[in-house]
Amino acid sequence: MMRNIEYLEQQAKQIRRLIIRSIGKAGSGHPGGSLSCADLMAALYFDVMNIKPEEPLWEDRDRFVLSKGHACPALYAALAMKGYYPMEELDHLRELGSILQGHPYSGKTPGVDISTGSLGQGLSVADGIALGARLDEKDYYVYCLMGDGETEEGQVWEAAMSTVHYRLDHVIAFVDYNHLQIDGTIEEIMGNVNVAGRFEAFGWNVLTIDGHKIEEILQAIDSAKETKGIPTMIVMNTVKGKGVSFMENQVGWHGSAPSADQVAQALKELGE
Repeated sequence: MMRNIEYLEQQAKQIRRLIIRSIGKAGSGHPGGSLSCADLMAALYFDVMNIKPEEPLWEDRDRFVLSKGHACPALYAALAMKGYYPMEELDHLRELGSILQGHPYSGKTPGVDISTGSLGQGLSVADGIALGARLDEKDYYVYCLMGDGETEEGQVWEAAMSTVHYRLDHVIAFVDYNHLQIDGTIEEIMGNVNVAGRFEAFGWNVLTIDGHKIEEILQAIDSAKETKGIPTMIVMNTVKGKGVSFMENQVGWHGSAPSADQVAQALKELGE
């Protein structure tokens, strides 16, 4: 099947612009890890996932679990672009009473399948959703995005055992491997190197890709769907703050909002 890669790249760039704009207006948020997963969001929401924005709770839809919930500006941008809610809602990120809180809340935000934010829990949730689909004889996929620092959580590995034990081949998970977490590099904080090897040791089918190349993301997901009987983990090598020169590979942009001047510079770099 031919994919319009250029179109998806443009969607990813627009997601990045909306991330910068919404976090800048809010004055708080997490730009670094949101920017690093924008390409995946574009691939999932504008090509891969079987969803109906006009019917957010359609029971046969594919599910998405944003385990690294602090990266929700990327998810919110994709959902707005797909028409789950008006684009103007992005101007109210993190405001009291807004449908777009600082971490995803399924009770108020159309298109959010599960509330997340407590790191380490998303893969367990994905497993539960997939087991429920099996009981209901449904064939939808469950996509789960985790952060690399998040894989330092013990619950991730309990869940990883369960995914394999129950042969949940409709769980397709991702690690946004941008090498930085809130306090420094992955290696400095917990020496959590060789993430791919660890999931392989737990029995997963593991694919390692460039997380900023849409074509590689799509090929990996296609390969995951062809793999039967075991789940697939796609380790995406990424750059924290991707697309904005002064944010790239800078741990300080994990949870800091840009100033008005920085917003303007970032948007210029992103082609606005």
